[in-house]
Amino acid sequence: MPIKITMPALSPTMEEGNLAKWLVKEGDTVASGDVIAEIETDKATMEVEAVDEGTVAKIVVPAGTEGVKVNALIAILAGEGEDVAAAAAAGSDDAAAPAAQEKPAAEASKAATPSADTPVPQPAAPAAPATASGERVFASPLARRLAKEAGLDLAAVAGSGPHGRIIKSDIEKAKAGGAAKPAAAAAPVAEAAAPAPAAAKPASDDAVLKLFEEGSYELVPHDNMRKTIAKRLQESKQTIPHFYVSIDCELDALLALRGQLNKAAPMKGEKPAYKLSVNDMVIKAMALALRDVPDANVSWTDNNMVVHNHVDVGVAVSIPGGLITPIIRKAEEKPLSVISNEMKDMGRRAKEKKLKPAEYQGGTTAVSNMGMMGVKDFAAVVNPPHASILAVGAGEKRAVVKNDELTIATVMTVTLSTDHRCVDGALAAQVLGAFKGYIESPMSMLV
Repeated sequence: MPIKITMPALSPTMEEGNLAKWLVKEGDTVASGDVIAEIETDKATMEVEAVDEGTVAKIVVPAGTEGVKVNALIAILAGEGEDVAAAAAAGSDDAAAPAAQEKPAAEASKAATPSADTPVPQPAAPAAPATASGERVFASPLARRLAKEAGLDLAAVAGSGPHGRIIKSDIEKAKAGGAAKPAAAAAPVAEAAAPAPAAAKPASDDAVLKLFEEGSYELVPHDNMRKTIAKRLQESKQTIPHFYVSIDCELDALLALRGQLNKAAPMKGEKPAYKLSVNDMVIKAMALALRDVPDANVSWTDNNMVVHNHVDVGVAVSIPGGLITPIIRKAEEKPLSVISNEMKDMGRRAKEKKLKPAEYQGGTTAVSNMGMMGVKDFAAVVNPPHASILAVGAGEKRAVVKNDELTIATVMTVTLSTDHRCVDGALAAQVLGAFKGYIESPMSMLV
């Protein structure tokens, strides 16, 4: 019996992924545990291992396919002694069945669409704006390129995309001679039959692109990472009542201790066993502050306050196309050297998209440091399920008053963004007070 290989769920929240690469081809024999493909999720590239052994009878989803749903059929294996061609055919028949079941529902949806009393064109061919009146013809970049290659006039092609936009399938129909646009006189009829767009939806691509001169821009499709970032930021701002608390911390003692610790690092081969950064010490200080103020080390749910037993600190790392937050687990218990080496390892693998979901999902708080970019201060967006995130600015020389005398100190501004549903202002102030204490008396982080 054919063995079906489906799109795996590489994390609890994964709904779809990109099939980046096949490492086998049809006819290859695979054993359980063999790596057969690479899947791109929103923030990582993961290897997929075969669970069963057999011969690759058919690759259903080709390499490079985007937006493959979890549990969708991606390949078929023929078991031991099974005819490969027969397995491929049987598996293909099973894959076609769900599509056949969905077809009536789609047709019913079309039948339910409101229509005008007068006859209308087929749903796949709504009229596009007439160029004779000076209106633009809307088409996707791919459709424009295909039309140009085929020598087709876009004005003669009917668009079946949103609001009459011409898409790839319309060009293919036109090339086959089956999608000519109705005469200009029939255009009002088609327009009358088109349902009005829902007012609650965001502006369509066409509505936005109308604001710019054609040819003055390029369209870059959103990748899964950017879509996920946008979704989570929108969720955060719509559901979390943020408030912000800032404090200044003097860094001179911390910088001096950091220098001493790095100088004392033992050699591991030709390199020192560790090299501490200011950010490593910020992570540790934040973890200890939440350990000291456990009522702020929480997450909100509709029915419960989730009180965490450890402080797992997510650290924002910029990568091409977005950012990711690898997590230092139980950071309050780890020495600075361990935190430093873990961050270097995870930061490197984050930029290679090699982190496992367990290494960047969850956490109880986060740190976002833009000080190395020269940013003085900023406020970060809380990343659910966290209740807080610490935004760290640059350390800079400032005039300060000590013992009624003006002097110079290296000062860093930090801002704590907090979920007001579970952390109140006084509690946030306690967290920042504890954090400031560890930063300005850094020896306390070593005991």
